[in-house]
Amino acid sequence: MSKSDDENLRPATRLVQGGRRPEWTGDPRLGGSVVNPPVWRASTILYDNMADLAARGHATHDKLYYGRRGTPTVWALADALTDMEPGAAGTLLYPSGVAANSAGLLALLAPGDRLLMVDSAYEPTRAFCNGLLARYGVVITYYDPLIGAGIADLITPQTKLIFLESPGSLTFEVQDIPAITQVARDRGVLTMLDNTWATPLLFPALAHGVDVAMMSLTKYVGGHSDAMMGSLTATKAVWPRLRGAAYQLGQAVSPDDCAFVLRGLRTLDVRMARHGENGLTVAKWLAARADVGRVLHPALPGDRGHAIWSRDFAGTSGLFGFTLKGADAAARARFIDALTLFGIGFSWGGYESLVVPSDPIRTATPWSDPDPLVRLSIGLEDPADLIADLTRGFAAI
Repeated sequence: MSKSDDENLRPATRLVQGGRRPEWTGDPRLGGSVVNPPVWRASTILYDNMADLAARGHATHDKLYYGRRGTPTVWALADALTDMEPGAAGTLLYPSGVAANSAGLLALLAPGDRLLMVDSAYEPTRAFCNGLLARYGVVITYYDPLIGAGIADLITPQTKLIFLESPGSLTFEVQDIPAITQVARDRGVLTMLDNTWATPLLFPALAHGVDVAMMSLTKYVGGHSDAMMGSLTATKAVWPRLRGAAYQLGQAVSPDDCAFVLRGLRTLDVRMARHGENGLTVAKWLAARADVGRVLHPALPGDRGHAIWSRDFAGTSGLFGFTLKGADAAARARFIDALTLFGIGFSWGGYESLVVPSDPIRTATPWSDPDPLVRLSIGLEDPADLIADLTRGFAAI
């Protein structure tokens, strides 16, 4: 057991203590322990004898069995992430966030099942649903992210899963997750949430009724733009299904990448505070400009998701969007090209600031804003410098 198993520890302390089990960080023969779990690289595991082989069974997350089932480096990260979600039975790791989403959907759905997918979902999630999942006979129905308890009207006997993403990573609608999960529980439907924007530090998903919480660890948890990984953290009832599917799909992650992500996890609390503070500073500055149509940031009082965000979230991250009032796609391109501190890149959550053009894809709810949308990931730079850079962008328009 690790020190983080103390239920009274607060989230920031759990981030530091999680996954540091003494059997993974120390060796009595060496007379001490190390702070970080060592990087255990292994494919083949050797057994002492036939009795040892037979006793090991198909062990995982506690004893070495085969490299694909993990080593203490992998288990340390999984344990630390589980510690961050009260009520979780365990966490599985995947090579990317997209891989985690896809594996979770495959594990929980079968041909003929119906999936309710939020209309503001991350584009690769939508692509997987419309492609491979639909080809395997799963029926996908997109729903308005602001539907709340009204989702009850969309549930049929074939509905097995509701997928949520809150806030949406392009248009930043905040879903009423407690209302949706309550309906789901009443109707015997599972729920799965992409919680990458907030992480469990700002929104403990399982405590709000979610059955499976997904994260792209590539983003805020890793935090340094140097590793790709995804995770699924689940309740006791769902955990065995996810674990079995992960093994059948052969999903495995590198222990070196786990060490990078675990390093990032330790500083998540202080980094998220800075991301959120910097992001709000820039968002407020944008909201005051006449050449900005609107700022899509749930922590701003004027945002349509602000009331639910204030009720459910412990803070904000640094990812949000805004529209260029009266501009067109060419003007948006000139704006982005003029920036020097913002890298043009699709990821987010690293220490550096990023910018991308956004063109939402919708099925159930039309995106009717005529102004072009820009997404910003605010990093750890001084916000005054970022604002000066954005001023250059507006000048280019």
